[in-house]
Amino acid sequence: MKVVQFDDVTPVRGLEHRGGTFHSRTTAAGEPGTPGNFKFSVSELGTDYSGPRHRHNFDQYRFMLSGESDYGQDGPLKAGMLGYYPEGVPYGPQVNKTPIVCAVLQFGGASGSGYLQPREVKAGMEELKKFGEFKDGIFTRREDVPGKRNMDAYQAIWEHVHGREMAYPKGRYDAPIMMDAANYQWAPIKGAPGVSEKLFGVFTERRTQARLVKLAPGASYEVAGRGVYLVLCGAGEAGGEPLRKFTTVFLDTGELATLRASETSELLHYGLPDLSDMEMAYTGAAVQAAE
Repeated sequence: MKVVQFDDVTPVRGLEHRGGTFHSRTTAAGEPGTPGNFKFSVSELGTDYSGPRHRHNFDQYRFMLSGESDYGQDGPLKAGMLGYYPEGVPYGPQVNKTPIVCAVLQFGGASGSGYLQPREVKAGMEELKKFGEFKDGIFTRREDVPGKRNMDAYQAIWEHVHGREMAYPKGRYDAPIMMDAANYQWAPIKGAPGVSEKLFGVFTERRTQARLVKLAPGASYEVAGRGVYLVLCGAGEAGGEPLRKFTTVFLDTGELATLRASETSELLHYGLPDLSDMEMAYTGAAVQAAE
């Protein structure tokens, strides 16, 4: 188990290949080069940030903590809403109607395509600048450079890092799924007095899940399974470490932890999929990871 306090993490600039104001604090991450790689962060974006309609070969959850984004035909994502963006499924374009803060989990999905860490993306971006330019989320190759002239920025970076063409997995869902926590009721968790949940859903054959968990004052809750918990409000402790607003608790496979609340507490839980039987390796360009 790993407990990380929000204030102990320095915010860093992210998604430079898309432009605009984007800073995030990464409080949990996986192992690069594995299908189950992931990154969990609390991100702050400005109204000058925008993203074109695009898709990824990894899964994403975005829980809006404050503000509002518009995703075009996919609808808005407002404070208290969860968006699930499955691999292979187009979404957007994204326009932030206000500055936003959201809890983002990006992770390798059921296809086994894996996930690139930001430092790998940054390194790939710097290498690709030798052959073209990034603007508004698109990589444009110079006319004297072979290859597709205009390409989604992330796809171009992924293909450069792996040395092969990206094959997008077939979408397991037709569109992103938007869920409003206000429309869910708290359901008691059996065997855990004073603990209840709002289960948003369990997705794909690899059983990734998202939910909210609430603990009454004095309640305790034993949790297991690979995933992250983010304290949204309240106070308590886990493994002797304090739980307060935006504390992150990460459990890896086979780990157990007991969450204890000293006051009413709510946590966001993202359950990572079980991809332990899959293997993945880079086959192309070796990229020096740049922090």
